[in-house]
Amino acid sequence: MVDDTGLEQMVCFQLYAASRAMTAIYRPALDPHGLTYPQYLALRVLWHRGPTTVRELGKQLDLDSGTLSPLLKRLETAGHVTRTRGTTDERTVVVHLTDSGRSLRETLTDLPRRIACSVDLTEDEFIQLHHLLGRVRGTTSP
Repeated sequence: MVDDTGLEQMVCFQLYAASRAMTAIYRPALDPHGLTYPQYLALRVLWHRGPTTVRELGKQLDLDSGTLSPLLKRLETAGHVTRTRGTTDERTVVVHLTDSGRSLRETLTDLPRRIACSVDLTEDEFIQLHHLLGRVRGTTSP
């Protein structure tokens, strides 16, 4: 007999479990580079935007400073980024990629495509899922 907890009926649980599953799919590709999925996301923002303030990076990643600061410290310790204080306002901290951080872009450039290919969804289903998740997050219009 299956122990019915009701979780399988909850959309919020399905989103949570799907998020964990996607993170697990990324792990084998990121582990050899010593990266976690959130660190990879931070690097993606930097690859596309260039030097970015910690505040803007947190906004892009939807992370608070208590979560972002240790993440950036680990990226800095690994030699992928540097953090510098702003020249006009010392409260502003700007995150810059190092050569090591930039070289990871070439290595991981096709990772989203490889991951998409490993998930059993058609291209149309992916587009629909992306749209629906954006609506759930409130980042796209209905």
